Amino acid sequence: MSRTDADLPPEHWRYGRHLEFLALAPAESAEVEAEAEAVAAVLRDPDPVMAESAVVTHLDRRAARLLADEGFPVWARAMAAALDGRAFPERRLREWILLKAITRDEPWSAAELTAASDWCQRTAAQSLNSYEALSLLATDARTRRVRNAAAERLRRRTAV
Repeated sequence: MSRTDADLPPEHWRYGRHLEFLALAPAESAEVEAEAEAVAAVLRDPDPVMAESAVVTHLDRRAARLLADEGFPVWARAMAAALDGRAFPERRLREWILLKAITRDEPWSAAELTAASDWCQRTAAQSLNSYEALSLLATDARTRRVRNAAAERLRRRTAV
């Protein structure tokens, strides 16, 4: 027997609907304001935890695609304005901005990376190519999992 939307708790199907709605937001940099409006609309949902979760999932999907894109700063500013003081999504956006800075060899601080969430450190260890960032994570990351992943990426990098 399969479950339908009617079988799910309301927050589950609203979460799915919010993700669908956000996925339809224009991805072109010229349309960033429309995407910001969509994010703000989702954040008006009466269940703030679910709404923020949907927005963070959207931020993760969009930021990963924009990380090396020249339009990232404009997108990030628009998203920051739309987040309206929501701590969890704002932190995730700041961490994407940090990952972008490391990716693009822009200024960033070791303190910022070592204070970042486990998610950010894990994402950095798995995806970044910065020798400086990987070295820092290999020695100073919060979890053994991240330290090991960063050390392994460094070993593979030097073996090439």
